[in-house]
Amino acid sequence: MGIGNSLLDIGHSKNLGFEIMLSKKTSNTIAGIAFLSPNIIGFLCFTTIPLVFSMVLAFSNWDLTLHNMFHDEAIKFVGLKNFIRLFQERDFWKFLGNTLFLMMGAPFAIAGSLIAAILLNKDLKGKKSGVFKIILPGAILFISCVMLTLVGMGAAALTILIVGAVGMTLISGILFGQTVYRTLFYLPNFTSGVAVYILWKKLYSPQTGPVNAVLDKPVSVVGNIVNATPSWVLLAGEWLCLLIGLFIMMKVLKSLFNHWKEGDIGSCGLVLALFFVMLPAFFAILWAPTAAMKLAVPAIAVVLLVFHLATDLKTRDFPCTIWHGVGSGFMIAMISLIPMFMFIGFAAAIAHLADITRQTDFSVLPPPEWLASYDWAKPAIMIMGLWMAIGSNNMLLYLAGLSNVPPELEEAADIDGASPFQKFWHVTWPQLAPITFFIVVMTVIGGLQGGFEMARTMTQGGPFGSTTTLSYFIYNEGFATGRLGYSSAISWVLFIMVFSITMINWKFGSKYVND
Repeated sequence: MGIGNSLLDIGHSKNLGFEIMLSKKTSNTIAGIAFLSPNIIGFLCFTTIPLVFSMVLAFSNWDLTLHNMFHDEAIKFVGLKNFIRLFQERDFWKFLGNTLFLMMGAPFAIAGSLIAAILLNKDLKGKKSGVFKIILPGAILFISCVMLTLVGMGAAALTILIVGAVGMTLISGILFGQTVYRTLFYLPNFTSGVAVYILWKKLYSPQTGPVNAVLDKPVSVVGNIVNATPSWVLLAGEWLCLLIGLFIMMKVLKSLFNHWKEGDIGSCGLVLALFFVMLPAFFAILWAPTAAMKLAVPAIAVVLLVFHLATDLKTRDFPCTIWHGVGSGFMIAMISLIPMFMFIGFAAAIAHLADITRQTDFSVLPPPEWLASYDWAKPAIMIMGLWMAIGSNNMLLYLAGLSNVPPELEEAADIDGASPFQKFWHVTWPQLAPITFFIVVMTVIGGLQGGFEMARTMTQGGPFGSTTTLSYFIYNEGFATGRLGYSSAISWVLFIMVFSITMINWKFGSKYVND
């Protein structure tokens, strides 16, 4: 009996210990849920429920002008009617084009962030290199000459103040090193977006803005030069710009086919890259100044493509899978698009300048009207966005990536006699591939969803809808006109676009990073 009672006592104590342990786990779980409950409740109330509700709205005809306390009309389920109407509406395609056009500044912003990070990663004082005594007086002399020139040109006081502030920044960086530059480069991220937009709106003012005050006389000189230049010289300049763009295309096509023959890019990667490389030639049909150029540029591009297809697809030295190197081909194509589009734009700009200067309404070429002009509003916003993006979080990410590049790789490149560019291209750039991939993904997502604050604050979407993006279109349809069902449909179309492009980036961009 004594042994049985002792066994019962042991079993009872074990059960009691298990219950105590279970109660501790339960209490810890309850405590954890209690701490997480504000976040969970907030996520459900402000994210999940509105998300589901907007999906339901997208298939309804809810309109605040028809369904309110003064009208008893019932909300009806309309199926895909909102989506069909959206794809048939010309404004949707126009605003989608505006969104994509504004995203064309993203490669310049990423490149600017990388260049800024590389510069800020170096010792900028110059004391160690023995040139400090030359750099500082030279910077002071340069800033002084610029200030005297502005005073002599009769520049506005605000313009002189801005140039003086830039000069003091340059001199402070030379005196106190890269910490000053890092702080000032990141300064736009500390300021409120609306405040920055209002400031730039004042800077872009056609009558009183310092931007036009600085550009007034240089633009007049350019106008006089264009007026004095024979028309055949201007036409030759337009053709030269287009031919340079075609020359770049020829080099890129040759590079892509060489990568394909060497097994660096698969067939699908080659097709995708060729599609993007050929885009500038077909955009030339819309942008080229003359009918002959509209016909010649795409014709020459097609001839170049057919020539490479006929000569380079016959043999292949190193076969690979069809999806191999898709990311590499895509990056080559994206980098090449920038100069090709630039030279096509230069050709159109030369023709546009010639047309303006020959108009009898202008005795001299006027500066751009920026936000008040249909043609200049989007470039003005892109310039402001570039200024804000160069010193953004992308710069900090690149700075962190540069600090993690193994120094032994750079030392090995120096021993092998690599030039600074070769060292960057073959050592630094591959090490930054994961960071670049992340930045590209986030930039694309932000570009498709962005543009609302700028348009709302600076232009109200004008002039004539030239700065209205998809996000501002959603706002107008939902809150300005009250068509909540239609606005929800636009939102879900935008979500599908963002999700699809992000999945493509993750599918093929990660392969580029791994390659």
